[in-house]
Amino acid sequence: MDLSIHVQVLGAIFAIAFVMGAVTSKTNFCAMGAVSDWVNIGDTGRMRAWVFAMAVALAGVIALEGAGIVNLSGETFPPYRTANFAWIRYLLGGLMFGIGMTLGSGCGNKTLVRVGSGNLKSVVVLAVGAVCAYLMMWTPVYEKLFHPWVAATTINLQAHGVANQELGTILAGMFGMSISKPLNLAVALAVVAGMLFFCFKSADFRYEHDHILGGAVVGIAIVAAWWLTAGPVGREWKDYADMATVVPSRVQAQSYTFVSPMGDTLRYLLDPRNLSLLNFGVAALAGVIVGAAFWAIATGQFRVEWFASKGDLANHVVGGALMGTGGVLSMGCTFGQAITGMSTLAIGSILTFLAIVIGAAGTMKYQYWRIERGA
Repeated sequence: MDLSIHVQVLGAIFAIAFVMGAVTSKTNFCAMGAVSDWVNIGDTGRMRAWVFAMAVALAGVIALEGAGIVNLSGETFPPYRTANFAWIRYLLGGLMFGIGMTLGSGCGNKTLVRVGSGNLKSVVVLAVGAVCAYLMMWTPVYEKLFHPWVAATTINLQAHGVANQELGTILAGMFGMSISKPLNLAVALAVVAGMLFFCFKSADFRYEHDHILGGAVVGIAIVAAWWLTAGPVGREWKDYADMATVVPSRVQAQSYTFVSPMGDTLRYLLDPRNLSLLNFGVAALAGVIVGAAFWAIATGQFRVEWFASKGDLANHVVGGALMGTGGVLSMGCTFGQAITGMSTLAIGSILTFLAIVIGAAGTMKYQYWRIERGA
């Protein structure tokens, strides 16, 4: 077997990310903006677009798993449905990421979109976030500073008779019910129905085509990546990696997330001749930036922007550091956990999503309080 399957999969991942970068730029799809609109002006349009992306992604996973095309209860990156429920990791990492994305003016995806649109402030956020993600992923930083207390507080669900942390499986364990595929399907369908009701009960969302377009494209992109990496093509890809002399880095079932790719990209740039380091994350990061740049140039929206003050610079540096560190700690960001992870209905993803929103909302409230005091 030759290298073609590796190139084809990464090319497809890049192409999907390119479209996603262009569309999220066009529609202003932004998790940080969603929280900001809700907290500051009571507008829930972008929040509903975010939830709509979750609903589309979850519906797609239901269809793929129901058809037997993928099985996301097996090995994935990160291990969303793992039986090891590291609750403090999800909570603290999510809070750090939520604070960081507020200080850094955007989540991981939005940072990449802004980089593609010419924003040099986001280039700084990306650089700092990449360094911190790299340190967490590829050096002993996590093992020495975080792993001891994360491991000590992690709950082994299997010790309590629960196979994994999929929501339906958890509910079955709580109420002493038999775990079954029909039950998990029923829970997942109920969640999708609830999300769609939340989104479409708002006339402002129903008639705002950009919100629907942004959420739909993001959700479909998540499903497409799961199909590529966990379906028949993905299994062939993994077979290639197992047989190859130079094994491509991290060939696993996965979908879009935008913090670990920062660390992966820095790792590759430190050794650019090692093509095995060109993995899913590197292709995804590059695709979003190029797609956003294409849209910005095509529509005349490409603008170079720099920091307004030293304080503005400091906020973005701290924000990038918190995003890079917190995103790896929580095993995902507003995309990686709050959309991709939510598509697996892992309770760790739900907890991370809530923690990110709380961290971002609390930071915005604090910033507003400081403005009111004239600080």
